[in-house]
Amino acid sequence: MIRKIIQIDEAKCNGCGACANACHEGAIGMVNGKARLLRDDYCDGLGDCLPSCPTGAISFTEREAASYDEAAVKAAQRQKKSCLSQWPVQLRLVPANAPYFDGAELLIAADCTAFACRDFHDKFIRDRIALVGCPKLDPVDYTEKLTEIIRGNEIRGITVARMEVPCCGGLERAVRAALQASGKDLVCRVAVISTDGRILNADK
Repeated sequence: MIRKIIQIDEAKCNGCGACANACHEGAIGMVNGKARLLRDDYCDGLGDCLPSCPTGAISFTEREAASYDEAAVKAAQRQKKSCLSQWPVQLRLVPANAPYFDGAELLIAADCTAFACRDFHDKFIRDRIALVGCPKLDPVDYTEKLTEIIRGNEIRGITVARMEVPCCGGLERAVRAALQASGKDLVCRVAVISTDGRILNADK
């Protein structure tokens, strides 16, 4: 279809990247030190990038271009955004009576999991309250704190994300012990992640 879309004059572009930062849709990227329109279907033709360019390298044109794909843009934006909904996340720091616990799905994750699993935010953090800790390095047993959180709040369910290494078993044991001590009957799913980022079980 013929529609209004931006064009970039690479001769005028000084490579500052301001336009790429201003493009909320992610249509512009930096390639070999120059701004480039990467995807026609990500450009809405509204030109938020134009006023950010200090050299006047961006202008409008009308040409054959793919239709603006809002659904694809939103999907790409979701992938880029953090899914974290609360702070702090460290188990030692979270207040057990924090309001975000009521009605929450909990994620209790070993520190290393988010580094090992490429899609950790989308696969695990999205729509959950995330708590992290390391049973080997942290000088505490998390059972008591977790018991307090589970007993004192209306938790809907728990997901444990742990690495395949034996020391991570301590986190899973603490969660199961806390569940038992709390007296609540909650679903507890466990996801085991390999050191190369694979999810080794489907219980997630």
